[in-house]
Amino acid sequence: MGQSLVKNYIHIVFSTKHRKQLIYPPVEAELHSYLGGICKTLACQPIIVGGYTDHIHILCMLSKKIALMKLIEEIKSHSSKWIKTKGSGYENFYWQDGYGAFSVNPFDVDRVINYIGTQKEHHRKKHFRMNIGHF
Repeated sequence: MGQSLVKNYIHIVFSTKHRKQLIYPPVEAELHSYLGGICKTLACQPIIVGGYTDHIHILCMLSKKIALMKLIEEIKSHSSKWIKTKGSGYENFYWQDGYGAFSVNPFDVDRVINYIGTQKEHHRKKHFRMNIGHF
């Protein structure tokens, strides 16, 4: 076979260090856009980026040219440096060391998009720590 075909949907979840609630408007939408831009730059087409005050969800297509660990390293390091430029309230902003990354069946992509898109409503009812991977 002369070609490579890769279609890996990945749902990535990570939180702020110590789950500090730091992600609010006006920086929230800008951060989500910035995270999507990092994915795009690394050939990992973002599908949706969302989250809540203390964590992020990213659904993207993992490129065949980058390891998942490298993608997450790039996302976290670049976004952490970027958000620190957004004012004194972010000068001590850090992401947690760990992350969750889950492959998504193509038939479940719409369900994950809905889950990520409704994080604010979801977290009015349920706490983040109890629900990683349950969507």
